[in-house]
Amino acid sequence: MSNQKLRVLLTNDDGPPGHDSPYIFGLYRHLTKDLGWDVKVVIPSSQKSWIGKAYQITETIHGRYYYPREDGLGETSETTRPLKEGEVGEWVLLDGTPATCANIGLHNLFPEQIDLLISGPNLGRNSSSAFALSSGTIGAALSSSLSQVRSIALSYGTVMHPTPTNLFEPAHLLSSKVVRHLWDNWGTDEGGLRNGEVDLYNVNIPMVHELLSDEGLKIYWTNIWRNSYGRLFKVHVASNPAMSPAGPDSLDSQPPDGKSPAVEGSSNLTFKFSPDMKNLLDPNSSPTGTDGWAISKGHVSVTALRASFAEPGVKGVSERAGDDVETGLWKQKL
Repeated sequence: MSNQKLRVLLTNDDGPPGHDSPYIFGLYRHLTKDLGWDVKVVIPSSQKSWIGKAYQITETIHGRYYYPREDGLGETSETTRPLKEGEVGEWVLLDGTPATCANIGLHNLFPEQIDLLISGPNLGRNSSSAFALSSGTIGAALSSSLSQVRSIALSYGTVMHPTPTNLFEPAHLLSSKVVRHLWDNWGTDEGGLRNGEVDLYNVNIPMVHELLSDEGLKIYWTNIWRNSYGRLFKVHVASNPAMSPAGPDSLDSQPPDGKSPAVEGSSNLTFKFSPDMKNLLDPNSSPTGTDGWAISKGHVSVTALRASFAEPGVKGVSERAGDDVETGLWKQKL
């Protein structure tokens, strides 16, 4: 790769640049201008947060081209065309999930042309198992990993409501440096899918004022905080305001207080996404060294992941059961 530009596929779960997707265009400019990388962009045509690694297997996936200008906004076209004056690139919008965008980008639009997939930057953190297992951002990176392409999921943790816009550029600059370092120093893992490598990295950058300081933010290797969530939905009535499509971390949302605008006690079987976030964001609950702890302390969190479910040790289970430790046999029959 020394004599060739790094070929990157950039995707996200927040959709094209706009109110609910404020970060992707800024990162794109840093990756192309500062790092000089060849960046292709394939993203959902609309907000697809909290959708995990879902694929659409019954719908036909339609797409169109998007031509952003220097402000990130642009026009769409049903067919590819030359760039007009002021346009900085040709992106692809697909009516699909982030994982769908990743797979189509890698195998249909740019086959054998991508070295690294970057998913994000997400509007809001993707720290802890509760968020990570729900994240469309991480879902796209997992999809890429399962195609044996190096992947990085990148999220900007919302700390202040709304997030000051003067933090955007410092976050892009820092994330570009983190991504470049990870690429240049990719870790090994004997259980990795690709050449014994780490499958993917999950990076969380808190949007805090220290991004503007000379010292910058500390960066920690972390593991995932194994937390859990309870109620995610509440009874919905039409007169209640809906949550932003970007979820609780939208730029104009209020700090989570566990309350919901929905009316309790209704017998109506209509529900709206309205998660009780208080326990998920409690800084006193996250153990030291986890991604949740890092975000709560204003640190950058970098977590190496496998593209698989974690597996409890079969040996330990067998020992407790008194069965065959060598083969992992639990019971001949129950």
